[in-house]
Amino acid sequence: MAANNRRMSGKKGAQVGSGGKRRRGLEGKGPTPPAEMRKGHAKQRVAAAKARRAQSRTPQRRGAGRSTSELVVGRNPVVEALREGVPASTLYVQQFIDNDERVREALQLAAERGGINLMEAPRPELDRMTNGLNHQGLVLQVPPYEYAHPEDLLDAAAEEGEDPLVVALDGVTDPRNLGAVVRSVSAFGGHGVIVPERRSAGMTAGAWKTSAGAAARTPVARATNLTRTLEAYKKAGLTVVGLAADGEVELGELDALAGPVAIVVGSEGKGLSRLVGETCDVRVRIPMPGGAESLNAGVAAGIVLYEAARRR
Repeated sequence: MAANNRRMSGKKGAQVGSGGKRRRGLEGKGPTPPAEMRKGHAKQRVAAAKARRAQSRTPQRRGAGRSTSELVVGRNPVVEALREGVPASTLYVQQFIDNDERVREALQLAAERGGINLMEAPRPELDRMTNGLNHQGLVLQVPPYEYAHPEDLLDAAAEEGEDPLVVALDGVTDPRNLGAVVRSVSAFGGHGVIVPERRSAGMTAGAWKTSAGAAARTPVARATNLTRTLEAYKKAGLTVVGLAADGEVELGELDALAGPVAIVVGSEGKGLSRLVGETCDVRVRIPMPGGAESLNAGVAAGIVLYEAARRR
């Protein structure tokens, strides 16, 4: 009965406590971390970009991958490649070669640049290396190109405090067109070029030559899936602009070029592929009073990049 009286009384007995949880909940979380450590902050993106650039000496960057090594064969091609600053690791010279003006210039250019190994090899060995091509006693080995990751281009823009301006190539298979686009992107202040991993031109010696040295300053990124990369760019705030002869907007009317933008250029014959065209936010046409049906990728990209640079 006494126990029942205690339960019926208004006096408080022992109660289950919170275990200190409420008290800890009222405590502060400490000082606000610096901007460089706050996820999503602009300064955090810049710091992350610097960290990634510091690690860029590693063979692989975010799985972006590398191309295979390439051989430039023949006296004139080798001399032209060395003149244009195409990266090279080794210059092979045939034993007992006729020492004409081109051979002397190739040796001089390789020596002046430094970092290029000079190797003397018998003719049968050069024949084997080149699969029987007419090498004329000179073979230049171009090292694998290290592609950037598509996100690296956005990081580069953030580091410079600028709106991203990138060009993506869809179905462009001529390395000379790729080199021309890289040259235009560099000339008009863009942040890089994106190429698909498959069915696309890569950074070969021909692309390097056409870029006229701009490939050393402008990164080329390789996308495993171009459509997914463009979708990710849209989520990052970029407007994806596709070039098409039947585009709904004329180039001079496109205000989006003043902001963060990815310009997609298709092949001269087929234009944009279906999935890539559907991914674009807007398709723009370049007015051509002369009546030409289409422009090659290098020329079309240069025109749009000029308009973007003018608006910025």
